Amino acid sequence: MLHVRVISPADRTDEVLRIAGQSVGVVNVVRFLGAATAPPGDVVEFNVAREAANHVLGSLGELGLKDTGAITVEQIDLSISTAAERAEEAAPGDPADAVVWAELAARVTADTRMTWSYLAFLALATQIAAIGVLLDQPILIVGAMVLGPEFGPVAAVCFGIVRRRPRFVGTAVWSLVAGFAVAMAITAACAAVSRGLGWITPEMLDDRPLTDFIIHPDRWSFIVAVLAGIAGILALTAGKSSSLVGVFISVTTVPAAGNIAVAVPLAHWKEVGASFTQLGVNLAGMFVAGVGTLLLQRVLWARFGHRTGR
Repeated sequence: MLHVRVISPADRTDEVLRIAGQSVGVVNVVRFLGAATAPPGDVVEFNVAREAANHVLGSLGELGLKDTGAITVEQIDLSISTAAERAEEAAPGDPADAVVWAELAARVTADTRMTWSYLAFLALATQIAAIGVLLDQPILIVGAMVLGPEFGPVAAVCFGIVRRRPRFVGTAVWSLVAGFAVAMAITAACAAVSRGLGWITPEMLDDRPLTDFIIHPDRWSFIVAVLAGIAGILALTAGKSSSLVGVFISVTTVPAAGNIAVAVPLAHWKEVGASFTQLGVNLAGMFVAGVGTLLLQRVLWARFGHRTGR
């Protein structure tokens, strides 16, 4: 279940209580008159089943509380309450399948920001992948996949398309393009210095049977990317972060970027084109799968919308 805390102007508190009282899945409603000081107003708290959260949060949003008060939502890890169990049973669907759109929006918004940590993780992942390519070490490739943070912006693009937020899509695309550009530039510079020092040579890319899948994109690359995109969106909407690790290991976006970054200073131009193709195939597969999965979830949950009111 989710815990909702609402700071409401005094003249809106009755409306907040009405929404809470008339919604399926809401339980443990508490009111504190005049408890809020900044912004001033009343405080109303209650628990709501995830399956009913979209209806409740949407109704609260229509009261304009974002500007005149506040709505805070927290995940409840443990609730020992018979009333809460009944509320979850009364709400439509299953909590693990529920998509709380406001929660997902907040999560993917954080992942689209061009932060130093995002650039650092992507650059480090790309450099590890580049070393894995040079040494023909799959374990380094897998490590780079896990470290790469690129699925966040991918999911944000899918969310922005489904929710029709073009600015959101633009910000996420910029994070992807600029992030990979910076990561590959840093890695290519390091590779050029390493070549100048004699640490790496063009021959290192000639024979690497364990990692040459990076430069051989095919139909299976796209299929795996689609499956990974579906799994990634489901993991995000269900709050199963552990499942995202498997998604990261499934797609070769970061390894492709790492291969590009070492192929350029080593003058392996054919590999540059093949790696860009691999990168594009994987991103395209995840975009298609992500948008399709979110649209399907939206349609399925829309059918339950009429059951969220008492």
